[in-house]
Amino acid sequence: MAEEQGDLTALRREYLATGITKSMMKGDPIAQFADWFAVARQVRPDDVSSMTLATADKQGRPSARIVLLKHFDESGFAWYTDYESQKGQALADNPYAEILFYWYGLERQIRIQGRVEKLLPEQADHYFNSRPLGSRLSAHVSHQSHPVASREVLEAKVEDLAEHTVDDCVARPARWGGYRLIPEKFEFWQGRESRLHDRLIYTRNANNGWDLQRIQP
Repeated sequence: MAEEQGDLTALRREYLATGITKSMMKGDPIAQFADWFAVARQVRPDDVSSMTLATADKQGRPSARIVLLKHFDESGFAWYTDYESQKGQALADNPYAEILFYWYGLERQIRIQGRVEKLLPEQADHYFNSRPLGSRLSAHVSHQSHPVASREVLEAKVEDLAEHTVDDCVARPARWGGYRLIPEKFEFWQGRESRLHDRLIYTRNANNGWDLQRIQP
């Protein structure tokens, strides 16, 4: 019998990584994230900060895309984008999201859920001004997620702005800035043999600390 087009059931892989236990995990999930991030950075430094950002609009319809983590600390996990983009509009209606890191070489992923807030304009200015000139020009002319007649239209706008830019000074558009996800739940996932994966969950408790438990794969 010929294989059905699009049938991927025969594609398989095995997970062979060393497992994780509760005793191996730090009490603070952000510190644990920092440890895993540092290891992943050694394996894939060019892609370590890529994360899936999942949002939902006011009708509950989900959307997801890859964005880049730009900084994190005890206050949360931050990225930058256009506030008028699809994700910006979704976050305005429903300020809760999830970010997901998947590091293929380590057979690991981390899911982080929480409330999202905008960063201060001063933080957005600092990061925007640190970007390469081309990225600043693109962010200034592009109204992310909005229709455009052609790529040529965008390129012409970038070229025109570049011609009128003095000393590489491009102002940050008011619609462009940063977000921070304030974590309420973490899941640390380690791929294991025969799909008996390790999943360890941190959740906020009443004392604003963290409880850690194992859940089934």
